[in-house]
Amino acid sequence: MDINDLPLMAQTTYAELLDLSDVHAFESAFEEPGTFSAKTVKGSKYWYFRPKRHLGADSPQRYVGRETAELLERIAHHRQAKRDQRAQRALVRSLVHAYGLPAPLPAAAQVVEGLARSGVFRLRGVLVGTMAYQTYAAMLGVRLKGALMQTSDVDVGEFLSVSIAVQDQTDSMQKVLQAIDPTFRKIPNLGRIAPTRYISRQRLRVDFLVPNQGADRDEPLYLPALKTAAEPLRFLDFLIHEPVKAVLLHGGGVAVTVPAPELAVPVRSW
Repeated sequence: MDINDLPLMAQTTYAELLDLSDVHAFESAFEEPGTFSAKTVKGSKYWYFRPKRHLGADSPQRYVGRETAELLERIAHHRQAKRDQRAQRALVRSLVHAYGLPAPLPAAAQVVEGLARSGVFRLRGVLVGTMAYQTYAAMLGVRLKGALMQTSDVDVGEFLSVSIAVQDQTDSMQKVLQAIDPTFRKIPNLGRIAPTRYISRQRLRVDFLVPNQGADRDEPLYLPALKTAAEPLRFLDFLIHEPVKAVLLHGGGVAVTVPAPELAVPVRSW
């Protein structure tokens, strides 16, 4: 696989877009007045948000994330950041048209954008497969020819333990996907109760995956945070164990979480 370094300006542009997209995703998820609070679990702090209109002790909370210096900065400036989608769109256009970085098929990108808006990546879902691979060129500051491959499939993985631990959830995935495109429907699994795949009339497919960490199994596992069943897949745990933030080059940039590139990019391509 051929690799060519990107100009420093392209790398700087992507870094700016990554930060702006992350801020936009945070502010969109917690756009109303409310309070943040932390829980300590096994020595680590995890933050939650409770909207002001739900301040009772038993009111629902939204998962924010594991404590990091960056997250604390986001919380400290909650509702102060100014959104500028025009600036973000200009950065995306520059990366795609001036520097030749890969943009996903619009229909597939709109699905990922809808999943992001629903909270899939906030709740620690990870975009995997070709859609994730397209983000690595900008992230690594190189041109990867394989990144130009386009697909109409969207694959999302999540640990079962994580899905339980976040204590938060999206709408059902069927509802989320039908809000993006009403033609989405579940793909029945022969002899199995819970579907793990969805498909639209345009043949765009969305698959949900979960690491198979025990004995080999064929039956799907239910991911409570994403309210869908998922296909058990061997070795997925190594791929999504320490995911990283990335931006899909669509619209004003879609903030996603993807496998670390050193795990997902073939060694021979380096």
